[in-house]
Amino acid sequence: MQSRTQIIATIGPASGTPEILDKLIAAGMDVARINFSHGTHETDGSYIKNIRAAAERAGKRIPIIQDLAGPRKTTDTGHAFDKSGSVITEKDISDLAFGIECKVDYIAQSYVGNAADIEAMHTEITKRGGNQKLIAKIERPADAIMVARGDLGQALPIEELPFVERDIIARTKRVGKPVIVATQMMLSMMHSDAPTRAEVTDVAYAVILSADAVMLSEESALGAHPVEVVTIMERIVTRAERENRENTFRPL
Repeated sequence: MQSRTQIIATIGPASGTPEILDKLIAAGMDVARINFSHGTHETDGSYIKNIRAAAERAGKRIPIIQDLAGPRKTTDTGHAFDKSGSVITEKDISDLAFGIECKVDYIAQSYVGNAADIEAMHTEITKRGGNQKLIAKIERPADAIMVARGDLGQALPIEELPFVERDIIARTKRVGKPVIVATQMMLSMMHSDAPTRAEVTDVAYAVILSADAVMLSEESALGAHPVEVVTIMERIVTRAERENRENTFRPL
Protein backbone atom coordinates (compact mmCIF):
# COMPACT_ATOMS: atom_id res chain seq x y z
CA MET A 1 0.00 0.00 0.00
CA GLN A 2 1.37 3.39 -0.95
CA SER A 3 1.52 6.07 1.73
CA ARG A 4 -0.71 9.13 1.77
CA THR A 5 2.03 11.36 3.17
CA GLN A 6 3.99 12.43 0.11
CA ILE A 7 7.69 11.82 -0.34
CA ILE A 8 9.67 14.64 -1.92
CA ALA A 9 13.07 13.65 -3.34
CA THR A 10 15.68 16.21 -4.32
CA ILE A 11 17.11 15.43 -7.74
CA GLY A 12 20.81 15.91 -8.43
CA PRO A 13 23.86 14.20 -9.91
CA ALA A 14 23.12 10.93 -8.09
CA SER A 15 19.50 10.72 -9.20
CA GLY A 16 18.91 12.81 -12.32
CA THR A 17 19.34 10.08 -14.93
CA PRO A 18 16.35 8.42 -16.63
CA GLU A 19 17.21 5.02 -15.13
CA ILE A 20 17.40 6.26 -11.52
CA LEU A 21 14.31 8.47 -11.89
CA ASP A 22 12.32 5.46 -13.08
CA LYS A 23 13.42 3.59 -9.96
CA LEU A 24 12.67 6.54 -7.65
CA ILE A 25 9.10 6.79 -8.94
CA ALA A 26 8.64 3.03 -8.56
CA ALA A 27 10.04 3.25 -5.01
CA GLY A 28 7.50 5.88 -3.95
CA MET A 29 8.72 9.36 -4.92
CA ASP A 30 5.66 11.62 -5.26
CA VAL A 31 7.30 15.00 -5.88
CA ALA A 32 10.70 16.00 -7.31
CA ARG A 33 12.64 18.99 -5.93
CA ILE A 34 15.49 20.77 -7.69
CA ASN A 35 17.77 22.95 -5.57
CA PHE A 36 18.69 26.03 -7.59
CA SER A 37 21.41 27.02 -5.13
CA HIS A 38 23.69 24.74 -7.13
CA GLY A 39 24.13 23.75 -10.75
CA THR A 40 23.34 25.58 -13.97
CA HIS A 41 20.19 26.15 -15.97
CA GLU A 42 21.45 23.62 -18.49
CA THR A 43 21.87 20.94 -15.83
CA ASP A 44 18.64 21.77 -13.99
CA GLY A 45 16.76 21.89 -17.28
CA SER A 46 17.96 18.38 -18.08
CA TYR A 47 16.66 17.18 -14.70
CA ILE A 48 13.25 18.72 -15.41
CA LYS A 49 13.13 17.06 -18.83
CA ASN A 50 14.16 13.68 -17.39
CA ILE A 51 11.63 13.91 -14.53
CA ARG A 52 8.79 14.64 -16.92
CA ALA A 53 9.79 11.80 -19.23
CA ALA A 54 10.05 9.35 -16.31
CA ALA A 55 6.64 10.43 -15.00
CA GLU A 56 5.13 9.87 -18.44
CA ARG A 57 6.67 6.40 -18.65
CA ALA A 58 5.23 5.56 -15.23
CA GLY A 59 1.83 7.02 -16.07
CA LYS A 60 2.01 9.27 -13.00
CA ARG A 61 1.99 12.98 -12.30
CA ILE A 62 5.21 14.01 -10.53
CA PRO A 63 5.08 17.72 -9.59
CA ILE A 64 8.38 19.63 -9.64
CA ILE A 65 9.47 22.08 -6.93
CA GLN A 66 11.99 24.75 -7.89
CA ASP A 67 13.79 25.71 -4.67
CA LEU A 68 15.32 29.19 -4.97
CA ALA A 69 18.55 30.03 -3.14
CA GLY A 70 17.37 33.25 -1.49
CA PRO A 71 19.60 35.87 0.16
CA ARG A 72 22.11 33.76 1.98
CA LYS A 73 25.86 33.77 2.40
CA THR A 74 28.30 30.99 3.22
CA THR A 75 29.79 30.93 6.73
CA ASP A 76 32.10 28.55 8.55
CA THR A 77 29.05 26.71 9.90
CA GLY A 78 27.08 26.57 6.66
CA HIS A 79 24.59 29.07 5.27
CA ALA A 80 23.26 32.11 7.08
CA PHE A 81 20.60 34.64 6.21
CA ASP A 82 21.98 37.85 4.75
CA LYS A 83 19.73 40.53 6.25
CA SER A 84 20.99 43.28 3.96
CA GLY A 85 18.96 43.96 0.84
CA SER A 86 15.92 42.30 -0.69
CA VAL A 87 14.80 38.78 0.10
CA ILE A 88 14.59 38.24 -3.69
CA THR A 89 18.04 38.33 -5.29
CA GLU A 90 19.06 38.84 -8.91
CA LYS A 91 19.93 35.14 -9.07
CA ASP A 92 16.45 34.28 -7.80
CA ILE A 93 14.86 36.43 -10.52
CA SER A 94 16.94 34.74 -13.22
CA ASP A 95 16.19 31.28 -11.84
CA LEU A 96 12.51 32.12 -11.40
CA ALA A 97 12.18 33.18 -15.03
CA PHE A 98 13.82 29.92 -16.08
CA GLY A 99 11.54 27.85 -13.83
CA ILE A 100 8.41 29.54 -15.17
CA GLU A 101 9.62 28.93 -18.71
CA CYS A 102 10.08 25.25 -17.82
CA LYS A 103 6.60 25.19 -16.22
CA VAL A 104 7.66 23.93 -12.80
CA ASP A 105 4.72 23.34 -10.46
CA TYR A 106 5.89 24.99 -7.24
CA ILE A 107 8.37 27.69 -6.22
CA ALA A 108 10.02 27.33 -2.80
CA GLN A 109 11.11 30.67 -1.33
CA SER A 110 13.90 30.71 1.25
CA TYR A 111 14.48 32.97 4.26
CA VAL A 112 11.11 34.71 4.18
CA GLY A 113 10.78 37.32 6.93
CA ASN A 114 7.17 38.40 6.58
CA ALA A 115 4.05 38.27 4.41
CA ALA A 116 5.33 41.18 2.29
CA ASP A 117 8.22 39.00 1.08
CA ILE A 118 5.71 36.40 -0.09
CA GLU A 119 3.59 39.02 -1.83
CA ALA A 120 6.70 40.30 -3.61
CA MET A 121 7.48 36.81 -4.91
CA HIS A 122 3.86 36.29 -6.02
CA THR A 123 4.15 39.56 -7.94
CA GLU A 124 7.36 38.41 -9.66
CA ILE A 125 5.70 35.11 -10.64
CA THR A 126 2.60 36.84 -12.03
CA LYS A 127 4.69 39.46 -13.85
CA ARG A 128 6.36 36.65 -15.80
CA GLY A 129 3.11 34.95 -16.73
CA GLY A 130 3.42 32.15 -14.19
CA ASN A 131 0.76 30.62 -11.97
CA GLN A 132 3.00 28.48 -9.78
CA LYS A 133 2.08 27.98 -6.14
CA LEU A 134 4.51 29.28 -3.55
CA ILE A 135 6.05 27.30 -0.70
CA ALA A 136 7.43 29.45 2.12
CA LYS A 137 10.16 28.15 4.41
CA ILE A 138 8.64 29.70 7.53
CA GLU A 139 5.33 29.92 9.38
CA ARG A 140 3.84 32.73 7.28
CA PRO A 141 0.86 33.01 4.89
CA ALA A 142 1.63 31.12 1.69
CA ASP A 143 0.25 28.34 -0.50
CA ALA A 144 2.25 25.78 1.49
CA ILE A 145 4.82 25.78 4.30
CA MET A 146 8.19 24.03 4.50
CA VAL A 147 9.65 23.39 7.95
CA ALA A 148 13.29 23.82 6.88
CA ARG A 149 14.96 22.66 10.04
CA GLY A 150 18.47 23.49 8.92
CA ASP A 151 17.52 27.15 8.59
CA LEU A 152 15.46 27.12 11.79
CA GLY A 153 18.35 25.54 13.66
CA GLN A 154 20.46 28.63 13.01
CA ALA A 155 17.73 30.94 14.29
CA LEU A 156 16.86 29.29 17.63
CA PRO A 157 18.34 26.99 20.28
CA ILE A 158 18.72 23.44 18.99
CA GLU A 159 16.65 21.95 21.82
CA GLU A 160 13.64 24.01 20.68
CA LEU A 161 13.50 22.43 17.21
CA PRO A 162 11.10 19.53 17.95
CA PHE A 163 8.59 21.86 19.56
CA VAL A 164 8.83 24.51 16.86
CA GLU A 165 8.33 21.77 14.25
CA ARG A 166 5.26 20.53 16.13
CA ASP A 167 3.82 24.03 16.49
CA ILE A 168 4.35 25.03 12.86
CA ILE A 169 2.69 21.83 11.65
CA ALA A 170 -0.27 22.34 13.99
CA ARG A 171 -0.74 25.99 13.03
CA THR A 172 -0.43 25.25 9.32
CA LYS A 173 -2.95 22.40 9.51
CA ARG A 174 -5.42 24.64 11.34
CA VAL A 175 -5.53 27.05 8.40
CA GLY A 176 -5.78 24.26 5.85
CA LYS A 177 -2.37 24.64 4.19
CA PRO A 178 -0.02 21.77 3.21
CA VAL A 179 3.12 21.44 5.32
CA ILE A 180 6.44 19.80 4.41
CA VAL A 181 9.09 18.67 6.91
CA ALA A 182 12.61 18.91 5.49
CA THR A 183 16.36 18.76 6.22
CA GLN A 184 18.46 15.83 7.45
CA MET A 185 15.57 13.39 7.55
CA MET A 186 17.79 10.42 6.63
CA LEU A 187 21.19 12.06 6.17
CA SER A 188 23.22 9.02 7.21
CA MET A 189 22.09 7.32 3.99
CA MET A 190 24.36 9.66 2.06
CA HIS A 191 26.86 6.85 2.61
CA SER A 192 25.12 4.10 4.60
CA ASP A 193 22.62 1.66 3.10
CA ALA A 194 20.37 1.97 6.17
CA PRO A 195 19.15 4.89 8.31
CA THR A 196 19.93 5.35 11.99
CA ARG A 197 17.26 4.48 14.55
CA ALA A 198 16.96 8.17 15.37
CA GLU A 199 16.25 8.99 11.71
CA VAL A 200 13.53 6.34 11.53
CA THR A 201 11.90 7.90 14.59
CA ASP A 202 12.30 11.39 13.13
CA VAL A 203 10.47 10.53 9.90
CA ALA A 204 7.73 8.70 11.78
CA TYR A 205 7.33 11.64 14.18
CA ALA A 206 6.68 14.01 11.27
CA VAL A 207 3.99 11.69 9.93
CA ILE A 208 2.40 11.23 13.36
CA LEU A 209 2.23 15.05 13.62
CA SER A 210 0.27 14.93 10.31
CA ALA A 211 2.83 16.49 7.98
CA ASP A 212 1.61 16.34 4.38
CA ALA A 213 5.07 15.55 3.01
CA VAL A 214 8.58 14.63 4.12
CA MET A 215 11.54 15.71 2.03
CA LEU A 216 14.91 14.23 1.13
CA SER A 217 17.74 16.59 0.17
CA GLU A 218 21.36 15.47 -0.16
CA GLU A 219 20.32 11.88 0.50
CA SER A 220 18.62 11.58 -2.89
CA ALA A 221 20.48 14.30 -4.82
CA LEU A 222 24.07 13.35 -4.01
CA GLY A 223 24.03 10.21 -1.89
CA ALA A 224 25.22 6.71 -2.70
CA HIS A 225 21.77 5.13 -2.27
CA PRO A 226 19.06 7.41 -3.74
CA VAL A 227 16.62 4.62 -4.60
CA GLU A 228 17.09 2.78 -1.31
CA VAL A 229 16.49 5.93 0.76
CA VAL A 230 13.14 6.55 -0.97
CA THR A 231 12.19 2.88 -0.56
CA ILE A 232 12.93 2.90 3.17
CA MET A 233 11.24 6.27 3.72
CA GLU A 234 8.12 4.90 2.02
CA ARG A 235 8.10 1.95 4.43
CA ILE A 236 8.48 4.19 7.49
CA VAL A 237 5.78 6.60 6.32
CA THR A 238 3.32 3.80 5.53
CA ARG A 239 3.84 2.22 8.96
CA ALA A 240 3.47 5.55 10.79
CA GLU A 241 0.26 6.29 8.91
CA ARG A 242 -1.15 2.94 9.98
CA GLU A 243 -0.38 3.83 13.60
CA ASN A 244 -2.24 7.10 13.17
CA ARG A 245 -5.28 5.34 11.72
CA GLU A 246 -5.43 2.55 14.27
CA ASN A 247 -4.50 4.70 17.30
CA THR A 248 -2.90 1.68 18.92
CA PHE A 249 -0.78 3.47 21.54
CA ARG A 250 -1.00 1.50 24.78
CA PRO A 251 -0.02 2.48 28.33
CA LEU A 252 3.09 0.85 29.79
